[in-house]
Amino acid sequence: MPMPISSATAGPLATMGPRHLIATMREFRARTLALVSDLNDEQMIGPRLAIVNPPLWEIGHVAWTQEFWVLRHLRGEKPILDNGDPLYNSTDVAHDTRWDLLLPTRQSTLGYMNEVIERAIARIDNAKELSADEFYFYWLTTFHEGMHAEALAYTRQTLGYRPPSFLKPTDFADVDPRACPGDVEIPGGRFTIGATQDFPFVFDNEKWAHQVGIKPFRIARAPVTNGEFLEFVEEGGYRERQYWSDDGWQWLESGGAPQLEKSFAKFFNKTLNEPIELAVFKKRLDHPVYWQPLDNGRWQQRVYDRYVLLNEDLPVVHVSWYEAEAFCNWAGRRLPTEAEWEVAAAGELAANGTNLTERRRLYAWGDQAPNAELANLDWRAGGLVEVGAHPAGDSALGCRQMIGNVWEWTVDEFLPYPGFSVDPYKEYSQPWFGSHKVLRGGCWATSSLLVHNRWRNFYTPDRRDVWAGFRTCAK
Repeated sequence: MPMPISSATAGPLATMGPRHLIATMREFRARTLALVSDLNDEQMIGPRLAIVNPPLWEIGHVAWTQEFWVLRHLRGEKPILDNGDPLYNSTDVAHDTRWDLLLPTRQSTLGYMNEVIERAIARIDNAKELSADEFYFYWLTTFHEGMHAEALAYTRQTLGYRPPSFLKPTDFADVDPRACPGDVEIPGGRFTIGATQDFPFVFDNEKWAHQVGIKPFRIARAPVTNGEFLEFVEEGGYRERQYWSDDGWQWLESGGAPQLEKSFAKFFNKTLNEPIELAVFKKRLDHPVYWQPLDNGRWQQRVYDRYVLLNEDLPVVHVSWYEAEAFCNWAGRRLPTEAEWEVAAAGELAANGTNLTERRRLYAWGDQAPNAELANLDWRAGGLVEVGAHPAGDSALGCRQMIGNVWEWTVDEFLPYPGFSVDPYKEYSQPWFGSHKVLRGGCWATSSLLVHNRWRNFYTPDRRDVWAGFRTCAK
């Protein structure tokens, strides 16, 4: 675990003391609570699905994780709940059993959450600075809560719930679509990826910085849009075997998630404003999960509990890695490696314009902390914005929205970096090496304190419920 230091290139976290930490903890907790406050008791449990958790279980798990690492592991305190471990320890509680647990009531769960966070805050409330262990475990559990907030957002989308009440959709004036078509050329050479020792906080899969060799390549200035993906759909991309890998074709023909069909359809009919036949329940997929064709040749897309006309200038989202791969094969393109993605986001050209410098940026636009002008993060826009938005956030090499708006699939399997060593939360990365694909860049619901050019996300290639899209590279 790196020591907390003050570094201009280590991000805003480096200079945050106890007061900032406590404020962030309260902000994250308020968001967690707001994400479930309007759900009724039935919605707090929901249907048994492989891709979501019961929201009532999830918020209890968030509090338990904070208690386990901050109060019990760090402080040596006794458990607050006698049965907390068998209820909320995600390592030991099989996913498909979480609907069968005798969970505490909503009121009891909220009381437990409040007791945990207040005890945790009380331990540092008068501290002038944090020890290295305090810094690590407090931020670990705070970030963990931020990730689960993002998960609750896509859970609400998956289950057709209303949008969270605190979301305030925003129209951005700084949209420059002319800057987005085409590719940027990235020179080859040696480049350092991964986190350096001066980072105040890292997850173990980011450790440590190491050099990679990069061949010259061309990468799209912007993520693939709905309009571009629509061409693939309407030209029969979901029907042509030649575009799909063996695993992808099997996934496609199975309907993507066949275990969802019957019980999930019944639940949807009760949850949405009116019964709607959803693509997810078809035996074979022929378009993205939340898309639906209209009689006039146009398309609509489900956003939470209602359908809206498909905005062709938004990035395509809720597509699996298999769908991204098939689109690339159809378009004569490819997905970037995660090293290529990081170079495009973090690299700078030397004065001669033909070589990369040794310097690398913390964010695509530089080392300045993210704000509303630079990136769509922190739930600020209430959802996705068009790919032409945020020109001020372009990378030095000319790529837009490398940070925020939509997660981006890369071609690579999620694997450890050279010299990997597991951190105390050993289940965070290690169990998923080799079975997941890497995503980069964050999305509109990602915390700006969490994401940066080096940050690695990971999901299995079949997942299309998360806020994931992609950008492409020339072959």
